[in-house]
Amino acid sequence: MKRRKKLLNAVPTAIALALLGTAAAQAVQVNRAPAVQATGNQATSKQAAGTLRPAVNGEVRSLQLPGFGTVRYYASESGTGRPLVLTHSVNAAASAYEMKPLWDAYAGKRPVYALEWPGFGQSDRPDTRYTPELMAQALQALVSELDTDVDVVALSLGSEFAARAALQEPRIRSLALLSPSGLGKSRGNSQQSSANDRGERTYQTLSRIENPLYSLLRTRASLVYYLNKSFRGPVPEDVVQYAWETSRQPGASNAPLHFISGKLFTPNAYGELYSRLTVPTAVLYDRDGFVSFDLLPQFDAKSNVAAVRIAGTDGLPQWEQSAAVQQVLGELWNQAR
Repeated sequence: MKRRKKLLNAVPTAIALALLGTAAAQAVQVNRAPAVQATGNQATSKQAAGTLRPAVNGEVRSLQLPGFGTVRYYASESGTGRPLVLTHSVNAAASAYEMKPLWDAYAGKRPVYALEWPGFGQSDRPDTRYTPELMAQALQALVSELDTDVDVVALSLGSEFAARAALQEPRIRSLALLSPSGLGKSRGNSQQSSANDRGERTYQTLSRIENPLYSLLRTRASLVYYLNKSFRGPVPEDVVQYAWETSRQPGASNAPLHFISGKLFTPNAYGELYSRLTVPTAVLYDRDGFVSFDLLPQFDAKSNVAAVRIAGTDGLPQWEQSAAVQQVLGELWNQAR
């Protein structure tokens, strides 16, 4: 794959422990033009809890993850070629909607699947222990269900889960990591907690104030405030709307609590995960307010890795520079054939 110059971005770890100030929240820009219309399976802002509308236009399927419950994913099997698996980030309101631009670009042209991590989106959200291993097992289970080689595109912290799965699952033939975490020194309390004690002390502290804390994090103002950190331009209203809806489902706070505590991060992600990858891998990045990328040059020096800067983005390049992202993905997949 053609190599380009780099930098990098790790994405909406969109929930630092700091609670936003009112003035900051009011200062963000929101693009209200493309508001979502309520038709078919879609719903208005009064979406009832427990009836989350689909994030993308695909069939909702499920698989059972032993010791956890039901994990769901979207499927569109029309088109030809190696199946593509999309995985979203982890934050207070994460879902497959984050990957919608890529879903819309490839659905109908090749088989596409969008996994919703345990505790998010349409997947079960039980009050249980969420770990990096659990997340990786969900991706491995999906690949096993498909029983064929796949290309995987992962976003932010989902990149660590995808890398972990790729080390165990040879049918993952390529990895595209959009603004991945785990390549530098953390800039957020959640990752620092993970480095200290895998977040256990923080988790125990936060679990005592879980309801009021999450109630603050899922307010519309808070969601927009953090989304604004991942968009160079105005935040699309439909992104805010879906984040608002998914954060109001039963059990919505369970997995995010583990995220805020640092329990979903791998303390030495580069040494334990990224440095061991042998599959063709692309890192797409630009700027990021949550992590640094000190280890990106070292990662990029590996013969199977190319880091590509997607200029003009702050963590969600698939939304703001979709054409550029698709070009890099095409190069990666040609290499991985």
